[in-house]
Amino acid sequence: MPRPIRRHRMLSLAWLGAVVAPLAGQTSPTAAPDTSLPAASPPAAAGPAPASASLKPPSFKLSGYAEASYDYSTQAVANAIVGRLYDRFSGGFTLNALKLTVDRPYMANKLDAGVHADVLVGQNAAVLQSSGFSLGSDGDVTQLYVTLNVPTANGNGVQLKAGKMATLMGLEVIEDVANPNWSEGNQFIFVENFTGTGVEVDYKFSPSVDAEARVDNGWDRVQVNHGHADFMGRLGLAPGPNTSIGVLGYVGAQEESSSAARYGADLLVNQKLGPVSLWLQADYGKEQANAALPDSTRDASWWAVGTWLAYDVTPKLNLALRADYLDDAESARTGAAFALPGALAHKLWSGTATLNVKSWSNVLVRPEVRYDHSNFTPFKGKSGQATFAVSVAYLY
Repeated sequence: MPRPIRRHRMLSLAWLGAVVAPLAGQTSPTAAPDTSLPAASPPAAAGPAPASASLKPPSFKLSGYAEASYDYSTQAVANAIVGRLYDRFSGGFTLNALKLTVDRPYMANKLDAGVHADVLVGQNAAVLQSSGFSLGSDGDVTQLYVTLNVPTANGNGVQLKAGKMATLMGLEVIEDVANPNWSEGNQFIFVENFTGTGVEVDYKFSPSVDAEARVDNGWDRVQVNHGHADFMGRLGLAPGPNTSIGVLGYVGAQEESSSAARYGADLLVNQKLGPVSLWLQADYGKEQANAALPDSTRDASWWAVGTWLAYDVTPKLNLALRADYLDDAESARTGAAFALPGALAHKLWSGTATLNVKSWSNVLVRPEVRYDHSNFTPFKGKSGQATFAVSVAYLY
């Protein structure tokens, strides 16, 4: 069914990296996160972080953020912004999130274990929850997993993870403060999962090659009733110090009431060019015919492409632009969110511009303008809508 967040950030923005450095969020807990907000960028390549070189056992670290926002849509339907996620309320203030991350990293050079937990309270939590687990309508445990490390000759170790983990797909992550733009794009909302509950094996073959393989209960499920497992695997490549590539595939029975398979692929490319960072993400998915689709008699397919450009104007000001396009041939991914009748071919695109302002210590202020367009008229009888928003987040 259509959904109402990512482990590998692949963000190479030095400016934004300095802001979000305290977040252990959706990265592998191989080294203790730095809470001093250094002027250093996250690793350019996706995959497990470098092994800790310290001989001192790592300790528990606490980090997180608090965020609130205001949104306005030109075509809101009863104060609801159609087709959006965190920014779904128009004409009012939103208490988005209070995020707490607890992280005990493992040491990669010996038999060791780590644990990672992300607890989210606020209005964002309501749209992130997995089936089979609940902290109430405004709370969620977005991640909770244990990592077992087995040392290897190259010093990177093999990691076995068990628990609830953020998806391996895409650029954008659950923690919007770590994304180039504030609002989540259509690929994050409609063609990716947020989390998976199961087991995962990670291994970094070399500084330029890493791989992850996961078996879980399916997209956004803690508890599953049909007994079918889902597989997701990813290969990360870093052909150069400023270039990274991620290739991912998935297959599994995602509908609770059916064993019909959903399968697809995701490609993410990142290139850093001085103060400019570029990303390209492409997605393809298909689901076998089943009763949960708008047309139960035929397979459904979809594809999407998105591009991001982020420019460090000054050390305290960053401009991020995003354009994305989604072709949902049978409305399997977007039909419910846009109230489309039947298995219609839905084509959706959007353009977004965000200013990332860091004039205050540990604070991220993000004014944003966005335009969405559909080949139907879901925006209060119109084919398009413009939205204006500003968010304020304190990171600790």
